[in-house]
Amino acid sequence: MGGVHAIGLLLCSLALLFDPSISHPLCIDSRAPSTLSTPLKFCSYNGTACCNSTEDSQIQKQFLSMNISSSACASLLKPVLCARCDPFAAELFTVDSVPRPVPILCNSTVSANSSQSLIQVTSDFCSNLWDTCQNVSMSNSPFAPSLQGQAGIPVNSTVSELTQFWQSKADFCNAFGGVSSEDSVCFDGEPVKLNDTGTPIPPHGLCLEKIGNGSYLNMVAHPDGSNRAFFSSQEGKVWLATIPEEGSGEAMGLDESSPFVDLTDQVHFDTEFGMMGMAFHPNFAQNGRFYASFNCDKEKWPGCTGRCSCNSDVNCDPSKLGSDNGAQPCQYQTVIAEYTANGTASQPSLATSAKPSEVRRIFTMGLPFTGHHAGQILFGPEDGYLYFMMGDGGGTGDPYNFSQNKKSLLGKIMRLDVDNVLSASEIDKLVLWGNYSIPKDNPVSEDPELRPEIWATGLRNPWRCSFDSEEPSYFICADVGQDLYEEVDVITKGGNYGWNVYEGPYPYTPPNSSSKNTSTKLTNPIFPIMGYNHSEVNKNEGSASITGGYIYRSKTDPCMYGRYVYGDLYAGAIWAGSEDPENSGNFSTSKIAFNCGRDSPIPCTSVPGSSLPALGYIFSFGEDNRKDIFVLSSSGVYRVVRPSRCNYTCSKENVTSVATPGPSASPNDACWISKPSKSTVLLVSSLVLLLLLSFV
Repeated sequence: MGGVHAIGLLLCSLALLFDPSISHPLCIDSRAPSTLSTPLKFCSYNGTACCNSTEDSQIQKQFLSMNISSSACASLLKPVLCARCDPFAAELFTVDSVPRPVPILCNSTVSANSSQSLIQVTSDFCSNLWDTCQNVSMSNSPFAPSLQGQAGIPVNSTVSELTQFWQSKADFCNAFGGVSSEDSVCFDGEPVKLNDTGTPIPPHGLCLEKIGNGSYLNMVAHPDGSNRAFFSSQEGKVWLATIPEEGSGEAMGLDESSPFVDLTDQVHFDTEFGMMGMAFHPNFAQNGRFYASFNCDKEKWPGCTGRCSCNSDVNCDPSKLGSDNGAQPCQYQTVIAEYTANGTASQPSLATSAKPSEVRRIFTMGLPFTGHHAGQILFGPEDGYLYFMMGDGGGTGDPYNFSQNKKSLLGKIMRLDVDNVLSASEIDKLVLWGNYSIPKDNPVSEDPELRPEIWATGLRNPWRCSFDSEEPSYFICADVGQDLYEEVDVITKGGNYGWNVYEGPYPYTPPNSSSKNTSTKLTNPIFPIMGYNHSEVNKNEGSASITGGYIYRSKTDPCMYGRYVYGDLYAGAIWAGSEDPENSGNFSTSKIAFNCGRDSPIPCTSVPGSSLPALGYIFSFGEDNRKDIFVLSSSGVYRVVRPSRCNYTCSKENVTSVATPGPSASPNDACWISKPSKSTVLLVSSLVLLLLLSFV
């Protein structure tokens, strides 16, 4: 995919034109809107809102304390105050990451591609509010502070009129007004409504090409932005590969005899254990730091020394657990360790190998059972923190209710700061599980009962999560079900995703729970945005488990753009989900056909008696720096390519155009060669992951 530097610079410039702040439901505190059991009494919100009854009452008291001298003006200011309850409050009250005291007020300017209802955005609410309220006295006006350099009278004045702060309507609406566009909304006095774009027509099919024979669990694009990517196996090896240009007829450049790093001496590899995740520091090209998430066996490796997750803090006694598949409680542990590529090349971005010795132990925790430990790690694209996905620890129905226990890290998504390390005494004081610190805005700042590491709760076994590359606030995780339902969730700050009170959207009763069911304590669970029942995949055997993917952002298949692609372990089905209407938070999903192009660099085989390509088991998905999506399966590495290569129709595709050049290759990439994996390794990997992701 190597392109000339001029084209590469042009593509980078074009990429900067995309604004990641596309509107979608989110509250000011980064939490998801809650489902209301009854409508709010003061503010006109029903269904979902960013306020509860207490906050609604506080807004009412604020409104009454303003003593607005005109009823006409009061009728306009009441919904302005109540806009904090709007499901789109985060967008309404934030401009360029700067919080505002009042929402963006709609003016008469309308963007041609506005996603908001035209009735709202053409109302010129800002002018109407000025005309009605400019000479009305009020106490503690929310319009008192000067904004954007506009001059106003001293803000400590308690009784005021708008004309005391703003010289004209133009000045006022320049400070408080705004337009609705494709990536923003404004407030017109009513709850935000989006255009109903109708249910989108699903793509005709997903075309794949096979570019590698290896079997991998993880793929991470090289942080330097080149056409290289890292691949890791469950056994504990990491390779650096070059990704060929789509349509070039070339296979992936990867030499399995020369791994980037080999961690197999530290990783415990068995049917349900191994290296589960890897992540490269956002500044890897400068600092050379990268991280591995893996399992270890304390009976075989002296570095496996974490505390047991079954302990008195979570009302669990490990002596009463008994053995599981021949293993003692917390014999197996989950580890995050830091490594470095420094010293192996003149600069980290040029490194083709790394040292297998740990630089720092970030996290170690003993596992109560032998299943459901997830283990993926990701750096947040906006905050730079490390997100760590952890399953409920195993056992049918989460028998110890770990997922709903605020003191347990099992069944959670954690958010850790690996750049600011605490002293040993501080770590001991906070009873942390390793060398990291806690981001100041983690949910514990609002709920002191939570463990400080926790970002979200109520997960069973999150298997593959991703941040949308164009809309990073869309943090999407697939969560493996128990007996009935496989789900996809949008993860938000402090969100509770219901397990083990719910399995997807369905109430769930654990068969053998050591504690009381938590259903009476569970408030505002967040239900899946999409998913499927087990019977939809394989009527005879049911689903193995869901495998989460990515929101498709490549231009390679324009008919897939903006859709969330995910699959099932059995590889009998792939889905594409989309929002209806766009950016509303309401999703629909449908199965899509998929096939392999006849001109695939590595020929694809078919499932006996079917036209489907023989993917084997879909272990994971990947995304490169060009935003192309890859399927990582037991039979190899597949890339989503132009639909016309499989004779799928896409009206948006220009079939006469050549593939767009991608990121440039490293000068050292010429030495990489394609080498197929050994068939025995493929077979073992397939069986291992089938057991690993078993829903039983």
